[in-house]
This record gives sequence, C-alpha cells and structure tokens, in this order.
Amino acid sequence: MSTGSTASSDGGLATQLSYLLTLSRPRFWLYLAGPVLVGVTYAADSVTDLFAPAVIVLFAYFLVPANVFLYGINDIYDREIDAANPKKETKEERYRGQRVVPIAVTLCAVLPLGFFPLVSTAAWPWLAGFLALGAAYSAPPVRFKATPVLDSVSNGLYIMPGAAAYAAVAGTQPPALAVLGGWLWAMGMHTFSAIPDIEPDRAMGIETTATVLGERRTYAYCGSVWLASALAFGALDPRLGALMLVYPGLIGMIVASSVAVARAYWWFPAINTVVGAALTMGGLWRILYG
Repeated sequence: MSTGSTASSDGGLATQLSYLLTLSRPRFWLYLAGPVLVGVTYAADSVTDLFAPAVIVLFAYFLVPANVFLYGINDIYDREIDAANPKKETKEERYRGQRVVPIAVTLCAVLPLGFFPLVSTAAWPWLAGFLALGAAYSAPPVRFKATPVLDSVSNGLYIMPGAAAYAAVAGTQPPALAVLGGWLWAMGMHTFSAIPDIEPDRAMGIETTATVLGERRTYAYCGSVWLASALAFGALDPRLGALMLVYPGLIGMIVASSVAVARAYWWFPAINTVVGAALTMGGLWRILYG
C-alpha cells in the first residue's frame, strides 16, 4: 500500500466519481432511500402525494449524496483501522487520502440547506438529526462508533430519512411506535454488521458493542433488539410485527447453522430490500384500498 502517493494522484474526474460511487456502498443505498419510500406511503393520502416535490428531493438525496456523506466521513476517520480490514480488499474500496473525499463529504453535508424550504418544517428536525448523528458517529471528539452501546443506539439515524419523509408529506410527526420499532431494528442491524469486524477492531484496540460482547453474545443482543422491534411494530399493527419477526428468526437460523457471519452479512441488503418492499406495498395498499 502506498498511502503517501494517493493524495497527490486522485486521478481524473471519471476516476474520482467512480471512486465516490464505490465509497458510497451502492449495495446499501436503499438503507437510507428505502425508509423514504416506506415513510411516504404511510403518510400519503393519495397517489398524487407520492410524487410531491419534497418526496422526489428527499429520495434523490438519500439515495446517493447522503450515502457519500455518511460513508465518506466514516472512511476518513477509519483510515488506520481499515488498513487491516479484509472487507476493504474485496467488497469495498480502501480510503487512501484522496482529496476529493472530504470535499464531497462537505458538499453532501450542506446540500440539504438548499432544499429545506421545499419540505415541511415538521421534517427539519429529522434532517438535522441525520446530519448530526451521521457526523458524530464517525468523527471525533464524540465518535459514537468507538463507544460500546452508543455505537448501536446512534444508528437509529438510519430511520430518520423515513421519519423526515413521513413528516414532509403528512405535516405531522410519525407514530412513536413506528419510530421506536424502526430505531430498534437499526440498532440490531448495525450491531450484526459489526460482527465481521470484531477481530480487525480488536486488533486496532477499538471497542464496540460487538467487540465487548463477542460473537455469540452479540447474536443474542441482536436477536433481543430485533424481537423488541417486532413487538413495537406489532403494537402498532400486528401485520407489521409479524413481518419484522423475520429478523430474530434469521439470527436463530444463523446460530443454529454453520453459515459464517461474514457470508450471512452480505445476505442482508437483499433481505432488507424484500422486507422494505413488503412494507411499502402495505402502505400503497392502504392508499389504494383504505
């Protein structure tokens, strides 16, 4: 690895854009944009509401720029840790000091200021919360990702795009049980995703919920918060609770089988897409048939 040469050899525009797209983790784009679709379908009163300018702007922002912001700031402050992370050699790109990254992160962080006037003021706290938690998760002095428990709790930021979309369309705040259920789901998703990083994080002296608990107890933690998520959604609507039971069920299946967590980790983008699509279809059914 030649870290010293990279900052001065960022490549051409096409190379930089290609790198930024890879850095933004396209496989995970729907983790932020998907909640926008779910939030909109449960807030809308008509098909017309689905295509309101605020909806289009929020979906476009959380599909790509928000991911460049979130993962870009993560890669900047994880540069030393990622030097020993095997995921960066296969599924992701390793940040080597490219100057385009902090510039792109800054632009993506201030971009919402341009469309704040297009969305209801009810959505503003969720947008501001996403940016604040997104930065605080990776950047010092707070750096929640290196603080056990807070690393998990702070990942509720992933449901904020959905809450913002709901508030932008409905003009009111989303149901508290939906926020609670989504927040617990995001906590479990984050901590499960940290299991493959346990050894690299320990090697670098980084403490996370997963490194403190170890693999087996982290499974139990994830299963517990995902079960609590299903119960919260179930209190709102039993059908939602039944759908969310797929997650504690998956944990049980992984623990009972010989599937390596590093392999199972890459199943979840597809699983989450299917669950998100089911939630969205349910919202669309409500709009069309009551």
